[in-house]
Amino acid sequence: MFRLLYVVSAGLIAAVVASGCTDSTSPPASSASAALPAASAASAAAAARPVSYQAAKYDPIHFKPAIEQASDQQCLACHAEVLKPTVRKTSLAGVEAASAKAWYQQISTYQGEQETFHRRHLETPYAKQVMNLHCTTCHQGNDPRDRASGSSATAQPDLTLRKTVSAQAVCLKCHGQMNWPVMIGLPGPWPTQSKALYQNNCLACHAAFRTTRHQVNYLNAKAIEELAAKPDGGDVCYGCHGGRAWYRAVYPYPRHAWPDMPAEIPSWAKNRPTESEPRFVIAATGQGEKK
Repeated sequence: MFRLLYVVSAGLIAAVVASGCTDSTSPPASSASAALPAASAASAAAAARPVSYQAAKYDPIHFKPAIEQASDQQCLACHAEVLKPTVRKTSLAGVEAASAKAWYQQISTYQGEQETFHRRHLETPYAKQVMNLHCTTCHQGNDPRDRASGSSATAQPDLTLRKTVSAQAVCLKCHGQMNWPVMIGLPGPWPTQSKALYQNNCLACHAAFRTTRHQVNYLNAKAIEELAAKPDGGDVCYGCHGGRAWYRAVYPYPRHAWPDMPAEIPSWAKNRPTESEPRFVIAATGQGEKK
């Protein structure tokens, strides 16, 4: 009895499988032929994608030297979420974003609604006007295993511990303190003592000295100089030279030679570089551009 049921069941299964393999549900030959290129393209695209998140983390584009050649388009193919507007209208404590201003949002150049970190640096009108930032301006690779240099034989050297960006080499350029004590003629901090004295005009002095400035590929030098020459143009300068300070340190800017530059080097500038970092020199291909 059981053997008979087994034989009948096997026959029914074979019949169902056979019926599923007939041409009754297959597309016409022309349609099938037309679908082949699309299927091949899809297969190629699937093969090109990392097989896992772990594999993507260790893609060569995340490390030197490949990351130095990466374009914004390549970075944003996986990291597009960093440019999505995701600021809360109201904080969890009930504070409205439109009415909240941090210490670095007090000068006139900080305009518009609250923005996320990456959008403030890449997408806002003012950022596009005075800067030319790209993903690789800041991001130069990191070790995804434990985010530290020297932790393995293949770890990238000179990484900042637990950071994806070197704050002292990148962020401090525009978010350090104003080094007013070494500036001849300034009686005190810019916002409280010097701003009114110089009528919020940095060019009252800087039209004559340290005139070789902003010649780097992550800034729009012409736009900066034009804005600085307008009334209250000091806000443009102070914005990146103390007005948005996230740190208590000052950045050691290179002292590029300028016309009639004094031969004597001040004591505070003895060890300053005289040229910008090679990757930021304007003659070089801009960071984040296709190379």
